[in-house]
Amino acid sequence: MLIPSPLLFVPLAIASLQDAPPAASTPPTSTVAAPAEKTAEQTASPELVGQLASELGVSARQAEGTAGALFGVAKGRLAAADFAKVAAAVPNMDGLLAAVPAAAGKSSAVDALAAKAGGASGMLAAATALSKLGLKPETIAKAAPALVKIVQSKGGAEIGALLAGALK
Repeated sequence: MLIPSPLLFVPLAIASLQDAPPAASTPPTSTVAAPAEKTAEQTASPELVGQLASELGVSARQAEGTAGALFGVAKGRLAAADFAKVAAAVPNMDGLLAAVPAAAGKSSAVDALAAKAGGASGMLAAATALSKLGLKPETIAKAAPALVKIVQSKGGAEIGALLAGALK
């Protein structure tokens, strides 16, 4: 009885591999490229964002999100009339508030409740947002004082004091 040699099957296997379509050498087209980094001029409030980015040593996108997160805390903690005074000193406040990265896994209702609650939950939400922006803890610690200083230079001592009080 003849037993076929394994060497007879090797050429057949090689031939079948040669007929197989070549593997794709390019990455799939479904990958999404990261968006280009914003410049300060492309942000909601270019002057404020530029100053904050410079003060903290962060990108314009990070500074814009930082300002929005901290103004969101202030909005939740201040009376509407007081926040209106702060907002009047800051061009395009609505754009800054919209620049805050969404919290993963939370609904907008939970985010809205945390923002309205102010207090520790508001600062926790802001710290989470700043962390999502890639800010280091030491930069996060400098963010509120830097923002207060910038807003005070634009709106005066009363506006700076309102914001500082809200961000304590």
